[in-house]
Amino acid sequence: MVKLGDWIEPHPHGIYVRPADAWIDPSEPSARALVTPGHADHARGGHAAVWATPETLAIMAARYGEQAGNPVAYGETIRMGEVDVGFVPAGHCLGSAQIVLDHRGERVVVSGDYKRRPDPTCAPFEPVACDVFVTEATFALPVFRHPDTGDEIDKLIERLHANPDRCVLVGAYALGKAQRVIAELRERGHAAPIYIHGALQRLCDLYEGHGVRLGELQPATGVAKAEIAGHVVLCPPSALNDRWSRRLPDPITAMASGWMRVRQRARQKNVELPLILSDHADWDELTDTLTEISPREVWVTHGREEALVHWCMTRQIKARPLHLAGFEDEDD
Repeated sequence: MVKLGDWIEPHPHGIYVRPADAWIDPSEPSARALVTPGHADHARGGHAAVWATPETLAIMAARYGEQAGNPVAYGETIRMGEVDVGFVPAGHCLGSAQIVLDHRGERVVVSGDYKRRPDPTCAPFEPVACDVFVTEATFALPVFRHPDTGDEIDKLIERLHANPDRCVLVGAYALGKAQRVIAELRERGHAAPIYIHGALQRLCDLYEGHGVRLGELQPATGVAKAEIAGHVVLCPPSALNDRWSRRLPDPITAMASGWMRVRQRARQKNVELPLILSDHADWDELTDTLTEISPREVWVTHGREEALVHWCMTRQIKARPLHLAGFEDEDD
């Protein structure tokens, strides 16, 4: 008896699509790699050939140098071996994609990282009916229910206006989160210049080059304290408490991350203003997505796998964890 999806082989270092002779998000150099988003836990350098969206290929080139890239636009389908392969939006960051695999009458969708909330910097998640849905599980515990994005941005703006002699220093990952914070601020009417750490400049420029409008951005390095007072400053999380930040005017330290739901994480990073802003689906978004897609099987990876598998099993949905290797904190 043929087992559903037995042509897909999960390994700790990636998912092998046997009839296409290709790997999805391999963590080791591969001959043929299909990449979901451009974050480092999915997109690695060193592959002989890469298939991804044009935006993801541009991100990989900015990070690793030019790739042997084969661009696949959203909605486009290509033939690889015996498999039809398509890329559809995942809503995670610029260029992020779910990979749709059709073979011998079965459809498998590998979600990569995704979220369901509106994001002005990327195309929204597109649900695709399938037989097997391979889902992430970064925030797959009921405790993780992200608050309204606008409310979190309003907290940031209110704190800024209440402290005109200080700045608000926001730690945000360089790919996706930093640009989203900037774009969300603009959507809430914050038109003032935003100062950024040099490590964010290249990817902010890349987003602008792909049509994401971020408004006026200024380098934060070498600027007088008086000039930055009353402004938002963005930096990588690693710079929140280092020597670089000490040159700022009494910064209110903030961090934009889904992990700010966990108070201990905020305390560990000396965060005064935790902003719960995630580029991953929360518990309700994960379970609502599974209900909407209604796959025959769910394969779970990257995060709290067992909790989501249990949720599926209590609803008579066949499910299993994949135990893939990966990192969680670059894009939360």
